[in-house]
Amino acid sequence: MKVAIIHEWLEHYAGSERVLEQFLAIWPEADVYAIVDFVPDAERGFLGGRVIHTSFIQRMPFARKHFRNFLSLMPIAIEQFDMSGYDLVISSHHAVAKGVITGPGQVHVSYVHSPMRYAWDLQAQYLRNSGLERGLKGAYTRWLLHRLRLWDRMSADGVDVFVANSTYIAERIRKAYRRGAVVVPPPVSVEQFDLAAPLPAGAVAMASAKPYLVASRFVPYKRVELVVQAFANMPDRRLIVVGSGACENLVKEAAAGAANIALRPPVSASELIQLMQNARAFVFAAEEDFGITMVEAQACGAPVIAFGKGGACDILPDSASHAATGVLFPEQTPQAIADAVVRFEAIEQQISPTSCRENAMRFSEELFRQRMTQVVSDALSRNIKYSVHAPQG
Repeated sequence: MKVAIIHEWLEHYAGSERVLEQFLAIWPEADVYAIVDFVPDAERGFLGGRVIHTSFIQRMPFARKHFRNFLSLMPIAIEQFDMSGYDLVISSHHAVAKGVITGPGQVHVSYVHSPMRYAWDLQAQYLRNSGLERGLKGAYTRWLLHRLRLWDRMSADGVDVFVANSTYIAERIRKAYRRGAVVVPPPVSVEQFDLAAPLPAGAVAMASAKPYLVASRFVPYKRVELVVQAFANMPDRRLIVVGSGACENLVKEAAAGAANIALRPPVSASELIQLMQNARAFVFAAEEDFGITMVEAQACGAPVIAFGKGGACDILPDSASHAATGVLFPEQTPQAIADAVVRFEAIEQQISPTSCRENAMRFSEELFRQRMTQVVSDALSRNIKYSVHAPQG
């Protein structure tokens, strides 16, 4: 069986590239296609020395730094990849990858990180954050996004099976494409995270003295400043905030004069693990498609306090069959976060580091490979049945 994997674009080894890495572990002989490939040499290990098939955008002027500016050409670019020699096509989609053209007898399974956010329900937010609400450039951008929506919806018909990385994304697929989706959470390298040494028996006071933790990029949708504002109003509780980004001034303003809040620049992976291991709870205020950092914190034994929309609803169990490993809050406000902290502390003694880690193990790389293998096996089986039972002319 010949397999092609369509990846959006290759720039750094990040979240979607971890998914690609696991696809390559399942289908090591697959050919890989991407709009562009600019991954630095130091980060290319996950590609296993493969030659990546790229589009004409790879050779466009200034593409290395500004390939996103060619968004209007990406639907054309993805459609130019010749898939005619493949039995199975796997696309890793958040913009245009699912638009690759396949034919009868081929199976196309699309793993969706998100439908094109800026073209669908987040269009207004994107225009506002980009300063494109008015003017000629804004009018052109609205026209372009309209065209992309039409193409995005039309190209969904070429996908045989949609796979969503969370129930939240499955709902967005249903809304945008009017299609159902199988939910397969993204792979998390939970084995790289360990539990801290257990506290001595009866060390309740020691546990309550541990700091709460935020580790995030400081970008608008992460809402880190809201967490800082909440803890600035709770001076008896310590908070460590790790990160940097465009909203750094907002975070610093919220923390001004609060002696219980420590701001730290980004740290190494090993330092972050230590912070998670020693956190009273990990606080997460964003509405994420999934939220891998929450799983990593749980793998270190840390409870999670998170905004109750998006992927957090999949990560934190809300069932009698699972032990509690954190709490959700209903609104992105400082008061809602403060209330959630109080609710967490009321059940804190019922949450064990072991139950947090057991919860995180539901999202391991091995389980991801098993789930995706099963999804694709089912899709291929259905396609064979369609072929066998095709009406005779």
